[in-house]
Amino acid sequence: MHTDFEHYLAKQTTLPAETIRYISGLAVLRGLHKNEALLNAGEICRHKIFVIKGMLRTYHIRPDGNEHILQFSPQHTWTLDVESYDRQVPSLVNIAAVERSEVLLWKKSDFDSLLRNIPELKSLSERLISRNIYSSRNRILTILSGTPEERYADFVRAFPDYLSRMPLRMVAGYLGISLKTLTRIRHAQLRREAGIMDK
Repeated sequence: MHTDFEHYLAKQTTLPAETIRYISGLAVLRGLHKNEALLNAGEICRHKIFVIKGMLRTYHIRPDGNEHILQFSPQHTWTLDVESYDRQVPSLVNIAAVERSEVLLWKKSDFDSLLRNIPELKSLSERLISRNIYSSRNRILTILSGTPEERYADFVRAFPDYLSRMPLRMVAGYLGISLKTLTRIRHAQLRREAGIMDK
C-alpha cells in the first residue's frame, strides 16, 4: 500500500478506492540515494516511474563530461525515457536522484494493461503527456530566444525552491549555460538586490 500515491491519484481522478489500490499494488517501491542512477544510457527503460519523495533528473552526458539536463522530476510527478520505454530500445539519457528519493515502478506490461483497462487512468496519462509537450515547447523557445539572464529568471520564477535543493552545476546544465556564466548572473543579481536594500 502506497498511501502518498493513492492520495495523489484520488485527487487527480474519480477512480474508486479499490481501483486505486489495485493500481498502487502493481508498483514496486524503491529508495534512491543522492546521485544514484535509476536508468543509465544504453539500458532499456522498462518501468513507468512515479516520484513519491525527493527529485530525479533526466540528463545526457556531453563529450566534455558535463551534464545537459533535460528535466527535473520532483515529488508527485511521473517520469521515464519516452522513446526507450515506448520502443524498448536503448536509452540515450540517464535518470538519477538529485537528492534522497523514493519512487514507485510499474513494469511496462503491467502499466500498458492498466491503460487498456482503466479509461480514466489513460485519460490522466494523456493529459500529463500534453502538459509535458507544452512545457517542453516553452522551454525550447526560451533556450532558443532567451538570454542566459532571461533563462535564469524564468527558472527561478518557475521553480523557486530548486536552488536550495541542488548544486549550481545542475541548474547550469538545465539552462544550457556554463557554470561560470551562471555564477556571474547570480553575483550580478545579488549586487542589484544589495543596491536596492541600501536605498
